Parts: sequence; C-alpha cells; structure tokens
Amino acid sequence: MTYTISFHPIALEEYKAASIWYEERQEGLGLRFEKAIDSKIRQILHNPLAFAKNKGSYRQAKTRTFPFVIVYKLNDRMHEVYVSAIYHTSRNPRGKYRKQ
Repeated sequence: MTYTISFHPIALEEYKAASIWYEERQEGLGLRFEKAIDSKIRQILHNPLAFAKNKGSYRQAKTRTFPFVIVYKLNDRMHEVYVSAIYHTSRNPRGKYRKQ
C-alpha cells in the first residue's frame, strides 16, 4: 500500500533550521543531515507500522547519526503519513505532538 506524506508547517521549519545550523558548522554536514532525514522518511513510508506508538497515535523514528526523531501519525483511511515534528532529542518532548 502506498502512503503519501504531509508535514506540519513547524516540522518543515525545524527541518530547514537544523539543516542550516549543521551546514554553518561544517560544509556538507547540512546535506548529510538532510540525507539522514530523507532516508528515515523513506523507511517510514515503506513500512509506517515498523515504529512503535509513543503517545496516543503518534509514532517516533530516530535518525541515525543525528540526535533527531521524526514524530508522525498515520491516517490509514487516507493512506497518509502526517509528520508532526522533526525534533531534536534534547528539547522538551511536549512540543513534538502537534495536530494537523
């Protein structure tokens, strides 16, 4: 079954800001961050049930190398993955569960 993906606007902002931050620290690191996020999103889309529910209907997938999690939930009826947050693991976890 093929799933589509949608993002909370703040999740996209977090993604862009983190990429810029890493790139400012070291050339090419922002691109590596983007590849890590994209790879994890492909895994989620391929098998969205692979990651355990964390809070209510939200699921969480940790990226490799970078201290970020992708927080998402499924809409099985619409065959959609909704990304609530791309969240640094050191931040307060309460902010990562956003509604559409």
